Order: sequence, then C-alpha cells, then structure tokens
Amino acid sequence: MKTEQETETNTPPPTNGETAAVEESRRVRPKWLVPLVAGLCALALVVAGGIGWKIWSDRRLAEAKAACATASDAARGAMNDWNTLVNGDAADLLEVKADQVKDAKTIDALKTALDVEAPEYEGCVADGKDGLETAIDELDDAAAWYEKHAGSLKRAVDAVNDSKLAKTIDTAKTLLESSNGNVQDDKTREELSKAIEAKDEAAIAKASKAVNDSIAAKQKADEEAKAKAQAEADAKAAAAANAQTQQQQYNYQQSQPQQSWTPSYPYGGGSTGGGSGTTGGSTGGSAGSSYGGSFGYSSSDNFGGARPGGTCPESVCGV
Repeated sequence: MKTEQETETNTPPPTNGETAAVEESRRVRPKWLVPLVAGLCALALVVAGGIGWKIWSDRRLAEAKAACATASDAARGAMNDWNTLVNGDAADLLEVKADQVKDAKTIDALKTALDVEAPEYEGCVADGKDGLETAIDELDDAAAWYEKHAGSLKRAVDAVNDSKLAKTIDTAKTLLESSNGNVQDDKTREELSKAIEAKDEAAIAKASKAVNDSIAAKQKADEEAKAKAQAEADAKAAAAANAQTQQQQYNYQQSQPQQSWTPSYPYGGGSTGGGSGTTGGSTGGSAGSSYGGSFGYSSSDNFGGARPGGTCPESVCGV
C-alpha cells in the first residue's frame, strides 16, 4: 500500500508552462472578488429562503381560508334548517290550544325548545391564518349548536303533532258512535271510520264535517216532518171542533119551541076595530068591517072561523 508521501512523489510535477499560467492568474484576480462572490451567494440563499417562506405561508393561508369556507357552509346550513323549523312547523303549532291535544304538556315542551338564544353567525371575516382558525372553531361550535337544538325542536314538534292527532282520533270516534242512526246518509259514517283507521288527520277532519252536516240535515228533515204532522193534526182537530160546534148549534135550534106569529093587516082608519063584520063578511071566513081595524086570528073557533088574537090560518093569510 502506497503512503501519502509516495502518492505525492508519484504525482508528476507541473511543467514550466502550467506553473506560469497559475502564477499569472493569481496576479490578475482582484482581492475583492472572493468576498463579493461569497456575499452574492449568501444573498441568493436569503432570497431563495424568503421566496420559499412566502410560498409556504401563502399555502397555509389558502388552506385556512378553504377550511373556514367549509365550516361556514356547514354552520349556515345548520342555521337555515333551524330557522326553517322555527318559522314553519313550530310557529304553526304555537297556535294549537291545550284542548286540541291529548297531552297539554307537549305544548309546554315546544315552547321551552323555542325559548333559547341562538349563536350569531359571523362567517370568515378574519384576514390572517390565526384569525381564520379562530373563526373556524366558532363556526364549528355554532353548527353543533344548531344541529343539536334543531333535533330537540323537531322532537317537540312531532310530539305536539302526535298528541293533536290522538285527540282528533278520540273526538272522531266519539262522533262516529253518537251519530249512529242520526245521519241522513250513513255513507258519511263509513268514510269517517276509514279515515280513523288510516290515522289521516286531514281525512278525519273532512269526514267529520260530512257526518256533522248529515246530522244537521236529518235534524232539519225531522223537524220539518214533525211540524208538518203537527199542522195536519191541528187542522184535523180544528175541523172536528168546527163540526162539533155546528152540531151543537143545530141540536140547540132543534130543541127550541116554535114561536107564534101574529101578523097585522091595515084596513083603513075606522073608529071601531076588531070583531066579525056583517058587511062583506061570511060565517066561515074573515074580513074587515066597514069600520076598518086590525084583526088577529087563531087557527079556528068553534064555528070554523078566525079567532081574534090567534094565529092566522093558511086559508086566510096564505102563509
């Protein structure tokens, strides 16, 4: 094995021309060149490092912005779901009265679920990476709050709806039982029974109205028939009473004695009236005397003639 000395010994020495060239280059190179080159290299390293750091920083900021946008979308979606439920089904059910549900506690639970303070939504308003990361945490917390309370509010809404349906079904069953035989059209009760089986609140409401309308129609028809029957009975009673009154009047007239009738006949103004005249008269008849006067007659006397003060015979008076 050759030693270092042997290696250097074996290296061929420079020729005279090469030695002269090296010496010449050393004499020509200025002394400030080396520090300048070193400075430029250091500056290049600094610039390169700054550029790299800027690229890395921008990438981290872009990632933070993207993450914040994703968190913002999630929070906004959860908030919209909550607001839709609050302003929709929940608001409608707040109009339901305690007597419209089977369990009034469900309404109280709904009011409790609505009586909360929701977090404010600010979005990604920060500029720097640290601010964006803080915004992301707040948005994640807001999204979790909205999701949690939307779930509890939905359960409260469902509970009120279920209780309302249960009360509606109970009321419909009572109507179905009480309307038996009291409707004008029994098909309305059949439709109500089907709606109850289907637990369809809208169908139950429609069928219940039809049953109630049919009950009212039957009641009206029954009242009209009753009024007509009463009117006919009253008319018969009035006719019978009138006939009875007429019969009583007839019987009364028949039971009364015959009234006597005494006609008066003028015969002129004589001073002597009455009696049987010898002038112009006859034994069997009756005539006024020359003295005039008024005579009344009875049917006859012992002589077959008229009697003063009696009833005028038909043969004389013509009546």
